[in-house]
Amino acid sequence: MKFEEKYSVRSIDKNQTYEWLLRKHYAKRIPSIVHAFGLYKEQSMIGVCTYGIPPQNNCLLLCGEEYHDHALELNRLIKNDGLEKNVQSWFVGQTFKILPKPMIVLSYADPNNGHFGYTYQALNFLYTGEGGADKEYVFRGYQYSARHIKDYWFKAKKLVFDENLTIDQNFVNAGGELIPMDKKRRYVLFLGNRKQKQDMRKKLTWEVLPYVKGQNRRYNTDYKTLTQTSLF
Repeated sequence: MKFEEKYSVRSIDKNQTYEWLLRKHYAKRIPSIVHAFGLYKEQSMIGVCTYGIPPQNNCLLLCGEEYHDHALELNRLIKNDGLEKNVQSWFVGQTFKILPKPMIVLSYADPNNGHFGYTYQALNFLYTGEGGADKEYVFRGYQYSARHIKDYWFKAKKLVFDENLTIDQNFVNAGGELIPMDKKRRYVLFLGNRKQKQDMRKKLTWEVLPYVKGQNRRYNTDYKTLTQTSLF
C-alpha cells in the first residue's frame, strides 16, 4: 500500500503541537511556529512537523536581502515509533507541497542527540556545514539557548543582573549551568518553480559540502500523546 493511501498530511493549529513538543520531542521547548502540520493515520495524528522564523538574522539573509522574507526553519519533527522506514521523509515532503513559495527551508541535525540529518539527505537538502550555538544554558531543570538569555530574562525571573558582568557570568551567579555543545549540522532546501530555485541556489552565500555520515542514536520517545483526531 502506498503511503498516500495509508496516511495524510494536514495543516493544523500550532496549539495541537504543544504536547508533542513539550513531552515527546527531546528539546522540550516550544519554538517559533509559523506553519504546523500533522501526520494522520485515518483520523489519529501520529506525527507533527513545524516551521518558524530562524532566530539568527544571517539565516534570513543566506540568499540575500531579496529573500529575507522567504526563509523558514524546519524546527521540529517527530512521529510515533513503529512506522515504516521512509514515512518521516515522505511526511516532510508532503509539507513542502503546502508551504508558500518561493521558500528557503533551513533545518539542523543535532549531533548532541545523535542525528546526522538522514531525513534531509533523503529529501536532497544541501549540507552547508555546522551552525548554531556551541553551548546550552540550563536553569532549574530547563534548557535554554543563548537567544533566550538576555538582561530582560533575569529581570523577568527577578534575578540579580550585574551590568559589569557578562551574560554567562550572570547566569552562573544566578545558579545556572553552562553545558558545552557540538554545533549542529545545517541543511538548506529551495522550494519554488525551476527559475526561482535556480536563482536562490545561485545567490546562496554558504558553501555546499558533502553529506556527513555516521550511526544515528535514538532518543527516548516512549511518551504516549493523548489521542488527537481531525474534525474533518
